Amino acid sequence: MLRKKITQLLVFVLSIYSCSEEIDLIGDFKETAVIYGLLDHADSMHYIKITRAFIGPGNALEIAQNPDSSYFDAVDATIDEIENGTVKRTWVLRDTIIDNKDTNGVFYAPNQKVYYFKTLPTTVSNSGVFGTIQTSPNPMMTSLNPDAEYRFTAVINNGEFEVTSTTELVKGITTNASSQNFRFKFANNPGEYLSTSVMVSNTGNANIINTSMEVKYIEYEGNDFQYKSFDWRLGEVDVAQNATQSFSANGNTFYNLMLANTIQNQTVTQRRFRGMEIVITGGSEDLYNYILVNTPSSSLAQSKPVYTNLSVTEGYNSIGIFSSVQTIKTYRPFFVSAQQAFIRAIDKNSTIELCEGPITGLLQFCSDHPADLTESFSCN
Repeated sequence: MLRKKITQLLVFVLSIYSCSEEIDLIGDFKETAVIYGLLDHADSMHYIKITRAFIGPGNALEIAQNPDSSYFDAVDATIDEIENGTVKRTWVLRDTIIDNKDTNGVFYAPNQKVYYFKTLPTTVSNSGVFGTIQTSPNPMMTSLNPDAEYRFTAVINNGEFEVTSTTELVKGITTNASSQNFRFKFANNPGEYLSTSVMVSNTGNANIINTSMEVKYIEYEGNDFQYKSFDWRLGEVDVAQNATQSFSANGNTFYNLMLANTIQNQTVTQRRFRGMEIVITGGSEDLYNYILVNTPSSSLAQSKPVYTNLSVTEGYNSIGIFSSVQTIKTYRPFFVSAQQAFIRAIDKNSTIELCEGPITGLLQFCSDHPADLTESFSCN
C-alpha cells in the first residue's frame, strides 16, 4: 500500500538524519522536523506524524529506542481549509498515542505519538462516483472538501520555529468494480483459468495508483466459526491524470493464494467464501515525487536529491511530506439475498473450481449461494 511504502521510506530517511554517532556532526546539527501526513477525504480520522531528528553522544541505536528523543517539547499544529483564497475552517490538531508501529525496526515501538483531527468521510454516490460530502450540524465535522486546498502549520517549541505546507486533495477516481453487475471470472472448465480486470475508469488527478483486494471467507469447526481473510496485491503503477488503468486478477493466482493462506486442518468441517473488498488508492503528484526520489538506489551511485514539500523557518531543517491520497473501497459480496441471486463476487464456474478444483478442492469449501442450492458443491 502507498501508506506503508511511505512509512518505510520515512524510516529510511529518518535513520539517515538520526543514527550517526560521528561526534563532529553534533556541532553542525540543525533542529530538523520530520513530518508525514496524507489527507484522504474518504477517511474520518486524519493523522499527521510530527517528530524530530536527533543526534547526540552515546549509542544512536539506544537513543532511537527512547521515544522522548524523537519528540519536540511542544507542538502546536493546525490545518486550514482554503477556498478561493479564503480560510473556511481551521482544525487544531490533538495528540494521541497509537500502538500500530512496526516493531521490526531500530526505533521505539509499537506505541507512537501522532496528531489528528476528525471529520465525516466522503461517501459513494448512487452513480458510483466517490466524493459525496457528508454534512453535519457541527461544521467542523463535515467532510473534507475535495475542491479545497489544505494548509498545514506546525509551531515548534513555543515559537522556536515553524513548518508549513499546502496540498490539494486527490479526487475523481472511479472504478468499474462499483457496478452492481461486476463479478470475477476466475475459471471456466476445471483447471482452465481466466483473468478479470479491475478497471480504474478514471484516475482523477492521481499520479500513482495502487490496487489490492482483501479476500474473505468463514472457517467452521462444527458449530464454531471464525472470519478469515488475506490480502492480494494487484499492483502499483504510475498513471496519467484523468486516464484509465487496468489491473489484472488472475484465476490461477487466486486459487494458489487461497491454498497458501488457508491452513489445512483436520478439525475444519467447512469453509464458505464471503466476498472481496477491492481497495484502490491514488496518490498525488507530490507523493509520487517523494516516493521516486526516496526509493533506495539500485546503482553504486548513492548520492540522491532531497525532496520535500515542507517549508521551514530559516536556520532549521524539515524532511517528509504533507500531501493527499484518495482511497476507494468496494465490497463485492458472494451473495446478498435470494431475491438478488444475480449478485455474486465470483461466477458459478469459479465457485465450482474453488470447491472442487485441483488446487483448492481439498480445502472443504462449499457454496451457500442461493443459486447453487441444488448443486453437489452446495453447503446444504
